[in-house]
Amino acid sequence: MSKLSQGLKSLINAPFAKPNYTVPNASTLKPVLQNLASDAQKHSVGIPAWLTLATATSMTMNAPNAMILAWNQAQQSDRSLSPVTTAELQREVGLKCISFNGIPRTINCLGAFYNALPQDVRSKLSKKPTREFSTSNIEDRKSDGLSLWDSVYYGFERKLLDKLGQSHPDLPVHIISGHYASLLSNPSRHTYIDGEEKPKETHVGRVLTSLVAIACLRAQTGVGPQVVSHVFGLRKAYERGDAEKEGEVKVQGGEWLSGEEGNKWMLEWIDELVKGIGTAQEGEQQNVQGGTTFAPGMEKANL
Repeated sequence: MSKLSQGLKSLINAPFAKPNYTVPNASTLKPVLQNLASDAQKHSVGIPAWLTLATATSMTMNAPNAMILAWNQAQQSDRSLSPVTTAELQREVGLKCISFNGIPRTINCLGAFYNALPQDVRSKLSKKPTREFSTSNIEDRKSDGLSLWDSVYYGFERKLLDKLGQSHPDLPVHIISGHYASLLSNPSRHTYIDGEEKPKETHVGRVLTSLVAIACLRAQTGVGPQVVSHVFGLRKAYERGDAEKEGEVKVQGGEWLSGEEGNKWMLEWIDELVKGIGTAQEGEQQNVQGGTTFAPGMEKANL
């Protein structure tokens, strides 16, 4: 097999191309997470909700260290979620970030997050997949995906699919089959390949999935229309009763987050997290534009 020249490797890893993780300054980010957890408690927002926001923002910012700091904060805030359950919840959030951030960041961040966890926690994490397709579950999974799409985009669900199809005929096919069916919707118990159901505390259901979308898209920047769509999607989860359907896990504070005040609270805390994560350690990769964005561009001075 041919090898990459040293010059090519240097170009790939050039500082201006930002090839590495974002490494937040812990002394800056820890107070942000502490204040988030404290403020969430004041508004009766439970750990799963604020931890989902923090994790999805960290994934978008390519900052696995921030995920570990959020894991630590969750353990300090309340022992209602065990260390293993907390990590499992964050892994589920990280997996669903693929639909909004792409595969590479999830591969890198989940790998680094796993390696940073204590060995006794790593050893207890689930090792069985639950999203395999088979001839017996494929139609159920497609139905699950379309149902989630309809819930998020209720009132415009078919019009939007038609509009997406104008851009490319396979765009709605991939969105529904490749994301809403296979990833964003949760498999019903009878569609699990191994018959094993994950603990309910680790489920990233209808409400938390909307929080994943909002956090990723807000931190990403440049996709305001999609942020609007998923804010409405969160509201519809409660307006239509989908948040209370059989199989859904009640999200403490979810209904408040779906209202005007809660919407603003979420966006403002995502912004604070972005700023906290974007303040890199001295000598480490520094993001431009105040620590955001998903794709800030290369610094002209270094080109």
